[in-house]
Amino acid sequence: MQRHTLTPRPNWQQTVEQQGLTFHTPEPDPAAPNARPYWDESACYEFTSAEVDRLEAAGNELQEMCLAAAQNVIDNRRYDELEIPAEAVPMIEWAWNEEPPALYGRFDILWNGQGAPKLLEYNADTPTSLLEAAVIQWYWLQDVYPHADQFNSLHEKLIAKWQDVASYLSKPIYFASADNPEDMLTVAYIRDTAEQAGLPTSQLLMQDIGWSEPRQCFVDTEPEENPIQSLFKLYPWETMLEEAFATQALKTYQDMRWIEPIWKMLLSNKGILPVLWELYPNHELLLEAHFVTGSSGWQPAAGWVRKPMHSREGSNIVITGEQGQHIATDGPYDNRLLIDQRLGPATVFPDGPHSGRWPVLGLWMIDQECCGMGIREDAGPITGNLSSFVPHFFR
Repeated sequence: MQRHTLTPRPNWQQTVEQQGLTFHTPEPDPAAPNARPYWDESACYEFTSAEVDRLEAAGNELQEMCLAAAQNVIDNRRYDELEIPAEAVPMIEWAWNEEPPALYGRFDILWNGQGAPKLLEYNADTPTSLLEAAVIQWYWLQDVYPHADQFNSLHEKLIAKWQDVASYLSKPIYFASADNPEDMLTVAYIRDTAEQAGLPTSQLLMQDIGWSEPRQCFVDTEPEENPIQSLFKLYPWETMLEEAFATQALKTYQDMRWIEPIWKMLLSNKGILPVLWELYPNHELLLEAHFVTGSSGWQPAAGWVRKPMHSREGSNIVITGEQGQHIATDGPYDNRLLIDQRLGPATVFPDGPHSGRWPVLGLWMIDQECCGMGIREDAGPITGNLSSFVPHFFR
């Protein structure tokens, strides 16, 4: 695993826009005048084929381990430990047993090519950066390293998965997200793969989904108000269950086809990390993790990272280094239960004449199979919403 500095392609902004990535460069921020673009092709990562094989095997093994951890939570009714509301439990258990379609997820991995990859967390419900991983970096590869390869069969696997579950889904399939560019673009791309699989689709915002009390179902926008029977939603289950129509969503869950299924709540919060450590102590792919109990506040011990059970985009993370150094991020998740995770090995790579960059490898799972990778990197050890996406290749 090596990091290379490159000269970006001429007119790369127009190129990636034509391929669908419209938020490639963040708005200017006076607080960060030297911020790098989100899509950053001034660098790339090179792997060997053996390293890619190792990462693929790690993703597949972690998937099996996570499913076993979910089964442990269900068998031992550990829902409170994972901050899962009691009213959701019957539908979680129903969906777990019925096995409705689950489309995708992304493991975030810490690795620098030395030792074993280490799991940071599992984005099992609403992972983004899929278009970048599946499409944008693939076309970059054709332009920059046309004789190399890339760990990336995401597009084909997504289409194949939609074809596999087509008979299970009522038509059309609705696609919904919050009203922000990244989520809307991710949903538009996933919708496109469904259409390439031959499925009729429609797209709307989560806030535009209505409820018909006489028909006891969710409906699309006025004036049609057609019933929604199959819905891909890029919207967290834990957020949905705190909102006004949570009761209706649970009451009608068995009458709809939801992707992702509600049992993904067991894997998409960080409470699964201590469960994994209990089941697989000292496993080479894991960092030691424990539930935070008592009133120890937000300050972890030296060499540990404290994370809320539910948090996103690097928010409300606290790191205490081995020498007592302190790094913390703000955010809206300061009222959540917490876990502590052992601080992983430093994975910083030199950035030419500049300071180092910290990569996090995203291993993508489609239909329970690891089939692609995307890399986000930052100037520090916490990956946030504006951390750059950097392409990769292998030989």
